[in-house]
Amino acid sequence: MSAWAATGATIVVIGVDGTVAGALAVADTVRPSAADTVAQLRAMGLTPVLLTGDAPAAAHHVAAAVGIDEVHAGALPEQKVELVRSLQAQGRTVAMVGDGINDAAALATADLGIAIGSGTDIAVESADLVLVRDDLTALPAAVRLAGATIRTIRGNLAWAFGYNVAAVPLAMAGLLNPLLAGAAMACSSLLVVTHSLRLRRID
Repeated sequence: MSAWAATGATIVVIGVDGTVAGALAVADTVRPSAADTVAQLRAMGLTPVLLTGDAPAAAHHVAAAVGIDEVHAGALPEQKVELVRSLQAQGRTVAMVGDGINDAAALATADLGIAIGSGTDIAVESADLVLVRDDLTALPAAVRLAGATIRTIRGNLAWAFGYNVAAVPLAMAGLLNPLLAGAAMACSSLLVVTHSLRLRRID
């Protein structure tokens, strides 16, 4: 039982007529993709943190298995919210990934709440983003897609404003032929759409 407990398992003792008849070790299995997902997030410059209501021994065992250094175990729902707010107060942008009832409040508090599609309904409703696939490898891809989307939006806005700032004064001064202006507007729209379609290549 001590050996099992050291791995973070919960020990269930079975009794028959007041006598110990056996013991079972109950433990969550770490998703096969978890370690690779954590490594990818680290490579993107993000700092993964394990925040769980599980016992410290179990939490540290899982953290060691997937490569997470910072662990907060035995956390109640309100304590999860407090940690998220504490990190935000430090000027950090917080993304919270969860799938349980106890994660709902923290998901709603985080800058980005991400729910696993197979999680509870309240977790899914509280999140900003839902991973439809029950696979953590989708998480780094979602983060990359979000970043690429923001960059694309900024690039499109910069082009649109730059085009109008340059073309409108020329048109008002009568220095721009309406046919050329129309063609330039069509080219501008084509450029914006083409630029946005590059997001399809993000995996």
